[in-house]
Amino acid sequence: MKIAFDALPLISERMTGIGYCQAGQIQALMALHPENRYVMQFFAAGDGGEKRKRLQSYEDNRAEIRQGKCSGYLYRLVSNFLPVPYNYFFGKDADITHFFNYIVPPKVSGKTVVTVHDMVYKTFPETVRGRTRYMLETGLKRSMKRADLIVTDSEFSRTEIVKYFPQWENKLRVVPCGVDRARFHPVENAAAIDETKKLLGIEREYFLYLGTLEPRKNLRRLAVAYNDFRRGKSEYPCLVLAGGKGWLNDELMAAIKELHLETDVKLVSYVPEEHICTLMSGALAFVFPSIYEGFGMPPLEAMACGVPVLTTHAASLPEVVGDCAMICDPYHPEQMTDCLERLYRESKLRRQLSEAGLKRARMFSWENAAAVLYDVYKEALGG
Repeated sequence: MKIAFDALPLISERMTGIGYCQAGQIQALMALHPENRYVMQFFAAGDGGEKRKRLQSYEDNRAEIRQGKCSGYLYRLVSNFLPVPYNYFFGKDADITHFFNYIVPPKVSGKTVVTVHDMVYKTFPETVRGRTRYMLETGLKRSMKRADLIVTDSEFSRTEIVKYFPQWENKLRVVPCGVDRARFHPVENAAAIDETKKLLGIEREYFLYLGTLEPRKNLRRLAVAYNDFRRGKSEYPCLVLAGGKGWLNDELMAAIKELHLETDVKLVSYVPEEHICTLMSGALAFVFPSIYEGFGMPPLEAMACGVPVLTTHAASLPEVVGDCAMICDPYHPEQMTDCLERLYRESKLRRQLSEAGLKRARMFSWENAAAVLYDVYKEALGG
């Protein structure tokens, strides 16, 4: 079959979780089924040079690259109101086209699959950027109607989608995410870890959060919990918050200032790709206090690095980590404080969580996800 992918999540300067999810699934799919033909499709008004470079690895793996000569933002905006045919830009020869970022545009030839990762814009609308919320509010219902099948990342997200869109329950299929164990694995080389710490300005032991700094990640409460944890101690780990600033992060910055955490909370806006694994491996524990996740890849990636994980009982997170992490209530900072204290004091607990997390991470592979996804494609085609 000829399978086309909307490459939008793959061509951003800095990929988000959606991009890594798409990359993991389709790279594994192309390796499992080289007999198919694959097409990577993207919009760009100019020559698309930089965006093409970001798709080079797929082209090297014999995928065809197609560029729609139009601004992608302009096309998404206009097609939200006018049925500008997608197939005008990308042709009509694909058997199936998969859109990984919620929206199926009008007039796509062949069968269509869309991935709807979560319902955060419905459940916690105040945590979603206004432009994103507007596009989903005006376009998602129509998008799910156009799709032949809808993929989501977890059983939790499937339940959430059914709650808000019960009419599409029969179209829903769960394809779990995976973890790339070539990219995320334990690093025991102390010199490599020290090099990463020096590069990022980390001078002592540390708890680590890695992800976007945005409201639903619940980092303000983490700051409160960490402040209580450090109280009365002369020596203690710092808290590293690594990742790009999202929107509405002023509350977090205000909390850091109000609690006088400026010297103990290390903000790292960007971690080079080659240092992510060593940064995770060097952490005393990985802390992910989110209130809502459609899947929650960072805790799984930390587990694959052999790092003890502290997360919450919210949304899909228990489905991902099982009983292999410390779990707290995301709305009660005192519980986070207790967990931080135990992780700091109890080396035996850290070892147990590290070993259990490594075993848990092996259950989630992109190869398994790709096999499930391929069955979805065959079903969409009536196979």
